Amino acid sequence: MNQLVYKDFEAFRKLEGEQLPVGDWIMITQDMINTFADVTQDFQWVHVDVERARKESPFKKTIAHGFLSISLLSKMLMDLITVESAVMGFNYGLNKVRFPHPVMVDSRLRLHSSVTKIEEYADNGLKITWDCTLEIEGIEKPACVAEFVSLMFEG
Repeated sequence: MNQLVYKDFEAFRKLEGEQLPVGDWIMITQDMINTFADVTQDFQWVHVDVERARKESPFKKTIAHGFLSISLLSKMLMDLITVESAVMGFNYGLNKVRFPHPVMVDSRLRLHSSVTKIEEYADNGLKITWDCTLEIEGIEKPACVAEFVSLMFEG
């Protein structure tokens, strides 16, 4: 996938209302799930107990935390777009978040997204609303559907 590169905010603003290229696949490993559990202190057996999941889960595998999936949105968007004049960006919030299908260990995810809205923010910033859907390879329902809102600032 080729990254979209914009020189400055003026060029980037033209992306409002546009669909972005589909992102690259990311494999969700048990190590990622375990690390996320360590950081968030969420050790539910459906995430971290491989043997119990094999015996008791309807999926017969561990599943990723829903918030692990959504936490990948920043990285996935940064993989798709660069604004050269931007000096920093922040997560602003999430709207309408849903997790329609669990992400089983060793599944691959990729991002389908568009820029819904670009608004002025402060003196040198933009507030961007992204429409995001995380596709699970081989599964009809997505892992996550959300409006993701971020801030970006020029130097």
